[in-house]
Amino acid sequence: MNAQQFAENWRSLKTELLASFTDTQGSTEVAALVQALQLTPAQHTQLRAVLDAALRDTLYTLLLGLDGAASIGNDQQSYTLHDENGQLVAEPGELEAAAWEVFHGEDAA
Repeated sequence: MNAQQFAENWRSLKTELLASFTDTQGSTEVAALVQALQLTPAQHTQLRAVLDAALRDTLYTLLLGLDGAASIGNDQQSYTLHDENGQLVAEPGELEAAAWEVFHGEDAA
């Protein structure tokens, strides 16, 4: 796995979470809370956009935090990520670049 694949996996997670949070038949706590709001279709669309932006910004910031480009809580430091085979996932700066491309680039979903 490399930095690009790692960041793409986080984007996939964002997509899965957003779907589970906004599924009208969903069984997650967030889906139940959204259902309880009894939103109109237009309001549901607005809430989906809010949740999408919040998830995007959160996961993007978390990736930057792992790369040392942003703080996690009160600490800002670089972390070394290895896959289960002990292979380095990203050199310093690679994760930040991949995260930007995946979450904010032309093909961001």
